[in-house]
Amino acid sequence: MAESVALLPESEWQKILNDLSDDEIQQLEYDWKFWARPNQLPPAGDWQYWLVLSGRGWGKSRVGAEWIRERVETGTARRIALVAPTAADARDTMVEGESGILSVCPPWNRPVYEPSKRRLTWPNGAMALLFSAEEPDRLRGPQHDTAWCDEIAAWKYPEKTWDMLQFGLRLGDDPRAAITTTPRPIPLVKNILNDSSTHVTRGSTYENLSNLAPAFIDVIISRYEGTRLGRQELNAEILDDNPDALWTRQMIEDARVSKVPNLLRIVVGVDPAVTSNETSADTGIVVAAVDEHGEYYVLGDYTIHATPKKWAQEIIAAYYKHSADRVIGEVNNGGELVEYTLRTIDPNVSYRSVRASRGKQTRAEPISALYEQGKCHHVGSFPALEDQMCDWIPGEGSSPDRVDALVWALSELSKSRYGPQKLNISALIKTRPR
Repeated sequence: MAESVALLPESEWQKILNDLSDDEIQQLEYDWKFWARPNQLPPAGDWQYWLVLSGRGWGKSRVGAEWIRERVETGTARRIALVAPTAADARDTMVEGESGILSVCPPWNRPVYEPSKRRLTWPNGAMALLFSAEEPDRLRGPQHDTAWCDEIAAWKYPEKTWDMLQFGLRLGDDPRAAITTTPRPIPLVKNILNDSSTHVTRGSTYENLSNLAPAFIDVIISRYEGTRLGRQELNAEILDDNPDALWTRQMIEDARVSKVPNLLRIVVGVDPAVTSNETSADTGIVVAAVDEHGEYYVLGDYTIHATPKKWAQEIIAAYYKHSADRVIGEVNNGGELVEYTLRTIDPNVSYRSVRASRGKQTRAEPISALYEQGKCHHVGSFPALEDQMCDWIPGEGSSPDRVDALVWALSELSKSRYGPQKLNISALIKTRPR
């Protein structure tokens, strides 16, 4: 509707506005059916899941928030689950974000937000609880008639979180869920996509260019337009594996775990960025471990786009969070930058530098082989890292910062003095005659 009005001559739409009272203008400001593009409105028909697959900046957060608002105002929603990748995402995007629930609800029907209770309460008594996909068991027990699942393709434990939500989505006569996400070809997205009770809406970043910042258009779109990552992040395509990549999604999926055994050694792999402007690479930060059986575990991806001081702080935080034994940092580009910056902040961090004497492909191929053998396990999901692993073609494109950090960490752990050889010695000691 708003698009149609915008096409009118300025004199005509100015007359329309002048004829409205102050109350009517305020009502119009919060009239989503007026402002939305047609494919941003809830579909008609009998569906249980509304899957919104869209590119960055299309407006999917606004769509999810407005859908929740509509369900509350019509009395359809009384108990709501808001599920995001992390607790911070639920707060910062779904609730307090520029297009979040507090922003889209009009002053006369705005909910009370209690952050300490992770709860929103509307004047009519409808209530929404916030959940993180990092803690799926929190969904065990609560019941809901409505759910908004944001960025489901980035959930750490997608299947378990979704399953727990489904068990509780059972109140009322018409329980429904809206799923807003940039697509990735993970099993859960494919399963929802193929469910007969799912209505699918697709949207491209280009549909909303008039509302996007010029910097986003100049930097992000110009950088990724025409690339495989751009097809996913901008055009919302679900892409198959790149046949020239060293990893496949199935390879990663088959070995994925939710828990880890006793670990023998833990390291933080770092691929540093020496500059921090908009076009700089990220600083790859990946935590990995090995157990006594020579099985490897990826525990965290803390890759960041930041200044040396900030990425050093992120490295140190990851080091202590996982009780790591050492930080492994590449020195080819940054020289002594990693060690100097880390030592400036915390001189007690154990650090060892590594220098790339071989090409990226040569370094990565042995690690890819470990994945092929089913020896490398991702503890939960790491969407950005896994995208890079399955899209990167050796010798092409920009430097794969996350992959480089992963390769440095797993290369360190896979050395014989830290791997199965140590296990064999321990096993012999344990089983020797007494």
